[in-house]
Amino acid sequence: MNHPILATQQLSKVYRNQRGIRDISLELYEGDVYGLLGPNGAGKTTFLKLVTGLIRPDQGTVRLFGADLAEEFERGMRHVGCMIESADFHDFLHGSQYLQLVARFHPHVTASRIEEVLELVGLSHVRRERIKQYSTGMKMKLALAAAILPSPRLVILDEPTNGLDIEGTVMFRRLIARLSEEQGTTFLISSHMIHELEQLCNRVGIVVEGTLRKEGYVEQLLQMNESLEQYYIGQLQAAREGQTRAIV
Repeated sequence: MNHPILATQQLSKVYRNQRGIRDISLELYEGDVYGLLGPNGAGKTTFLKLVTGLIRPDQGTVRLFGADLAEEFERGMRHVGCMIESADFHDFLHGSQYLQLVARFHPHVTASRIEEVLELVGLSHVRRERIKQYSTGMKMKLALAAAILPSPRLVILDEPTNGLDIEGTVMFRRLIARLSEEQGTTFLISSHMIHELEQLCNRVGIVVEGTLRKEGYVEQLLQMNESLEQYYIGQLQAAREGQTRAIV
């Protein structure tokens, strides 16, 4: 039996304003492309921060590659690449220099790997330009390049298509599919681009008001619904109707 690459159990983090997440349990397996859907403020980014150790949970556990993140952070994160919230750069560097800086944390990354990744994300032609001259979409591509630079087994991406034009979005979709199919890379992606996730993901989870309301295989959901968007909207409406009845 395959062991999960990522497993959370009753993971919770509630802020003073009562936003956050509550009791989320899910598992990801090798080759999964898992889409995390939900409205703004639903808790998606909080969940991603918890599973990458950027914040600590109030309760629950995170296991990455069998390691409890609270006890073996380095071992758990060794094969993880991530891009959480907006990317932050040293604008005076050029793109290639930035990836060289990132590569210092990964001794096995070679100069040829840096060039390969720049080509994969479509930035080879601007690798010598300073990052301050990059557009928003180009910065998103550079952040993606940094996330996949060490050839991680699990890649966690928070709204990775923000700022990308149509060509960049197609590039992103093809790149994720290629890494998943050819290298078995697992992806956890938070996104509002439902139509993109419908084409890209094999599994999705819907987060509403900090709870994982539903999850399932995209193929099965599409057999019962015209589109993933229809299923998503239906789940939101059902959740809000349930909250209204609870208040009454």
